[in-house]
Amino acid sequence: MKVLMVFDFDHTVVDDNSDTWVIKCLPSQTLPDSVKNSYRKGHWTEFMGRVMNYIGDQEVSPDRVRSVMETIPFTDGMTDLLTFILENKSAVDCIVISDSNTMFIDWILQASGLQAAVDQVFTNPAKINESGYMEVMCHHSHDCDRCPVNLCKKKVLELFLSGQSDRGVEYERVFYVGDGGNDLCPTACLRVHDVVMPRKGYTLEKLLARREGQECNASLRARVIAWSSGTDILQELKTSVQSELLPVK
Repeated sequence: MKVLMVFDFDHTVVDDNSDTWVIKCLPSQTLPDSVKNSYRKGHWTEFMGRVMNYIGDQEVSPDRVRSVMETIPFTDGMTDLLTFILENKSAVDCIVISDSNTMFIDWILQASGLQAAVDQVFTNPAKINESGYMEVMCHHSHDCDRCPVNLCKKKVLELFLSGQSDRGVEYERVFYVGDGGNDLCPTACLRVHDVVMPRKGYTLEKLLARREGQECNASLRARVIAWSSGTDILQELKTSVQSELLPVK
């Protein structure tokens, strides 16, 4: 039996929001109000489609976009954590569930040299179209009224765990690491011996704290351990791997 690490990406693996970081590729490094004001709550992916269309209209090349995305900083300690996961793939599986997009995440992980640490990425599909513009599409449709229309992370995690189980892969423990409001929904499918790790000072930690003592908190069975850096997460992972799976180097 293995350990499964589940990561959000923005403000978790990387220390910023990749969808807003991309604006740095524009000469003005800002969007016009006509684009900014087009956002509707719960429809971020549609908004990002308009952002990328505007970037294309400004004749910013995909290579320029990629070079800018490769400069986004990793959260402190995250490269050490990913390196440990990469070196212990026999004991640790790792997936990313993110509301970013495939191109941004692939570019960033490739630039770090740690892409092989991540087994699968579940996010919004993106591609460069015939006009040389980047297009972003919704990951899936779902009927969860708590999540953005394009992505329910609980549905993704449940389908992944079910598929793994069908292949005979069971996890001794699941660690869910995130920061945002859309990371709350998937915590409901974690078990009593799993761990949800919210980033200190961010929305997920506040939402989990607000649920303490409330009846709805019964849906959260996992242990909660807040983190400030990848080093905190690495220590928890090493302890789990050491005690249950294999000696830590």
